[in-house]
Amino acid sequence: MTDPRRSIPSVDAIVASDAFLELIECYGRPRAVRAARAAVEYVRAQVARGDPVEGAADVGLYAVWAAGELLRGDVPSLRAVINATGVVLHTNLGRAPIAAVAAEAMAAVARGYSNLEYDIDEGTRGSRYDHCVDLLCELTGADDALVVNNNAAALVLALNTVARGAGVVVSRGELVEIGGGFRIPDILERSGARLVEVGSTNRTRLADYRTAIEVGGVAAILKVHRSNFRMTGFTEEVSLSELAGLAKESGIPLLHDLGSGLLVEADRLGLPEEPRPQDSLAAGTDLVAVSGDKLMGGPQAGILLGGREMVAALRENPLCRALRVDKVTLAGVEATLRLYRDGTQAVTDIPTLRMLAAPPSELEARAQEMVAALAAVGVQAVVRPGQGAVGGGTYPGATLAGATVVLGPGAGGADGLAGRLRTGDPPVIVRILDDCVVIDPRTVLPGQEEDLTRRVAEASRPSPEGQ
Repeated sequence: MTDPRRSIPSVDAIVASDAFLELIECYGRPRAVRAARAAVEYVRAQVARGDPVEGAADVGLYAVWAAGELLRGDVPSLRAVINATGVVLHTNLGRAPIAAVAAEAMAAVARGYSNLEYDIDEGTRGSRYDHCVDLLCELTGADDALVVNNNAAALVLALNTVARGAGVVVSRGELVEIGGGFRIPDILERSGARLVEVGSTNRTRLADYRTAIEVGGVAAILKVHRSNFRMTGFTEEVSLSELAGLAKESGIPLLHDLGSGLLVEADRLGLPEEPRPQDSLAAGTDLVAVSGDKLMGGPQAGILLGGREMVAALRENPLCRALRVDKVTLAGVEATLRLYRDGTQAVTDIPTLRMLAAPPSELEARAQEMVAALAAVGVQAVVRPGQGAVGGGTYPGATLAGATVVLGPGAGGADGLAGRLRTGDPPVIVRILDDCVVIDPRTVLPGQEEDLTRRVAEASRPSPEGQ
């Protein structure tokens, strides 16, 4: 019997065919040849397993297969999506979308040279750590500031600088996991400090901290904001001002891992009270660490705020270079911070704050517009009340009242429709509730409505097989 693999054309024959000429012109000969070779290997493997391949001898089959692979190869791994989940700071979707002025500032420094480490006035070498400092001090009341690449890095740098080889007192109720499996005890250990646990999971008193410090070997107190969960019931914790008094009395610094980075008053956003870095510093904290890409609404960054001597020590730590932030991020952080000089402008222009503050009436109107646009392309949907979420490990349990667009399950059920929405261009990420696809307009950015309508229409059409 003739081996069916003998009918498979050679790579040279495929590449030399008329069907392959366009691929070579579009993608270049090296890529086209690699795609042809991959197509041949795929068919050979199928035939070797005993799976018949219709048209295995036809060079056109390999050209079609290679064209699909080449096209898929040009799709970026990191790409824009439409977040229709209603989760504002969706970690899996990149957290905070940045303000237009921040994006423009980042693009401007990315396209050319900048004064990242150059003092224009003096004509001498400058420091990247000087950027954003004045703004951060102005907005928070800090004496000095430092920007690194994320909040976990900020915490590691702080602990390594003030407590390397020594103990750091932390309440057992604050030994949290911050996401992705990263836990405060692990971060503390990697910093070179030694964890000193005090109190119990639900109750820690000032006397617990004092006793641990009196034993000796303690270089700092660390308070961790429980931003991603709430403790209720029979609980007790020590306030920042009380800890600041004990730290000063003991001659050691108080560090506060605040995380969320909210700079405006929470009631401006219709949210419950949340500690802000300026509040922490006013309470007597020596060093505060916050994120730039959570409630601050900027690019990913870790921001350290505190006294001049403390921050100077952070800058001199060799670890600071390993954790330093680049020019593009600094430009985005600075442009975002400038918006906070006017609280009203910040809420209007920073997408995160604008989405959080969006009133139900506005969301209802947007949902109605979406339903009308979908009806115009033959897709039936209804508006129903819904609840969004802040996300990003902030405001646990808090819900954002609004309105949603609800689609029926359609062919293949809600999972099938959601899957088709994910795999199109651009991908649309939705929620499923009661076997229906739910679109929350809160997180659909202005200008994305047309693409959203098109993608829902595409995903809702029956397949050629009618499934």
